[in-house]
Amino acid sequence: MSTWDDEPGTAVSEQERSKCITMINALRRGTVPALGLSELAVGLEAEEGVIRQQLTYVAGGGGDLKFIRGDYGAGKTFLIARALELATEQGFVTAHVVISAETPLHRLRSLYQRICANMRLPTDGPALKTLIDTWLFGIEERVIAVRGTETPDEVLEAETVRAIEGALAGVSAENSALAAAVRTYYLANNKAEYPLAQAALGWIAGEPNVGRTFRQKAGIKGDVDDSVALSFLRGLVSIICSAGYAGLAVAFDEVETTQGLVRAQREKGYGNLRQLVDGLDRGEMEHCYLLFTGTPAFFEGSRGIRALPPLADRISLPASDGYRNPHQAQIVLVPFDAQKLEKVAMRVADIYAAACGPVDRERISHRFIRGMIRSMTAKFGGRVDVIPRVFLREFVDVLDKCALYPEYDPATSYQESRLPEDLREEEQAFISMQF
Repeated sequence: MSTWDDEPGTAVSEQERSKCITMINALRRGTVPALGLSELAVGLEAEEGVIRQQLTYVAGGGGDLKFIRGDYGAGKTFLIARALELATEQGFVTAHVVISAETPLHRLRSLYQRICANMRLPTDGPALKTLIDTWLFGIEERVIAVRGTETPDEVLEAETVRAIEGALAGVSAENSALAAAVRTYYLANNKAEYPLAQAALGWIAGEPNVGRTFRQKAGIKGDVDDSVALSFLRGLVSIICSAGYAGLAVAFDEVETTQGLVRAQREKGYGNLRQLVDGLDRGEMEHCYLLFTGTPAFFEGSRGIRALPPLADRISLPASDGYRNPHQAQIVLVPFDAQKLEKVAMRVADIYAAACGPVDRERISHRFIRGMIRSMTAKFGGRVDVIPRVFLREFVDVLDKCALYPEYDPATSYQESRLPEDLREEEQAFISMQF
């Protein structure tokens, strides 16, 4: 891709152009792009380096986590999206889970179900089905390699079922239901009983109200619940690794919403969080990398993790001497400033040029970008850290208008622009605040 100072018209491949179009479309909608985040990351070199090291360790059989701490606008969601992009590059299966009333921290079953629903592979496709199919195919291939290509179907099936049981023996010691469900899925596919196979997948994914017929045929009672969710997660990771992937990386976003729950639910949620931390430290969650985002109040407030001192002891930071250390349990993000936002805007202009054609660098100059940042910052009480999402969406709008209308003068027209009507609650709060 070209850079700000390159000559216009630098050729890009169709693959690169397609990626850039995807990024620009996301920015037009005010969302974090799913691709190419390395080209938008500014000032995160140390944090990315630590995350890469952790992923390498986890791919080798370890388990690790990181808490991302920052106020609104600090870039928490961007960093975890970038972390999942790094994980994908290293061959991990990934999942992004937003903690909410529907997926609260105190319900392990809900967390497991959302992980299964949101799993993404380095390649496209329905993640859970692809993972299990790949794993089962690998088992059959190994059986054939031992028994020979003329192995009768019934022998291949029996050997594969035994291999399923053996591979999930560790999980079966805690709960035999996962192995039973996978076995039922395998046998149902072999017999072309596809509704039964689909029901098995749904049950493995923690979906509620799976039909009684499946449970009877699998010899299973009940559904995945809080008591077995973590053992099922470990079994899922075992399948992921046996299918040839490096492990599972999960980002839990907006964990601070737990503070708004009643005391009993908060304490149970923080207890679950402690259970995850301790499980990783004890080596019980190999090939798992977990990320959590939270505001400073989540880490320091009375309704946050300090309500459970054993958890606070595990993930709190030592006294600050002014030097941030991303190797600690928490990565502390500093607010965005005007200089960083200007660098991001210049990179977006480069991405736009690769996606849509040359950018008029006279109309979209360094001076104009700085003026646009000052203008929008003034509308939000002087807070640069609040505006990146809105700013970049409006900046792409300016780029579009420059491309569409030769007579368009952004330096004049933008001064008359109004605030968008669909601001988020956090963004609206800063419009009326006095500084």
